[in-house]
Amino acid sequence: EVQLVESGGGMVHPGGSLGLSCVASGFPFNKYYMGWIRQSPGKRLEWVATIDGVGTAIYYSDSAKGRFTISRDNDLNTLNLQMNNLTTEDTGKYYCVKHPWNTRVWYDHETFIKGQGIQVTVSS
Repeated sequence: EVQLVESGGGMVHPGGSLGLSCVASGFPFNKYYMGWIRQSPGKRLEWVATIDGVGTAIYYSDSAKGRFTISRDNDLNTLNLQMNNLTTEDTGKYYCVKHPWNTRVWYDHETFIKGQGIQVTVSS
């Protein structure tokens, strides 16, 4: 059974930083694209970043580019997201997501398995 457990969220002031982690189990972690998505209040799920199985191909949304860094540690089955220079627009629930086999581009479908999510609040 696929399990994805996020940690590291919380509250931060604008301009601050937060790091998220996701521990994965139940599948060969290093074989799958992984990513982060988020849902802000009143909005749809939004793609944030994706990383390939070996960590060499990385993709960011325009809003994440230059501020967020996605990474993975395949020895620890862990996916990370370092978020810097946060703004109030980054407030939302962040989800770690396992892509279907050999699927790079995220879209909102049940085959993309996500964790329970973790809250990030950016507020002054």
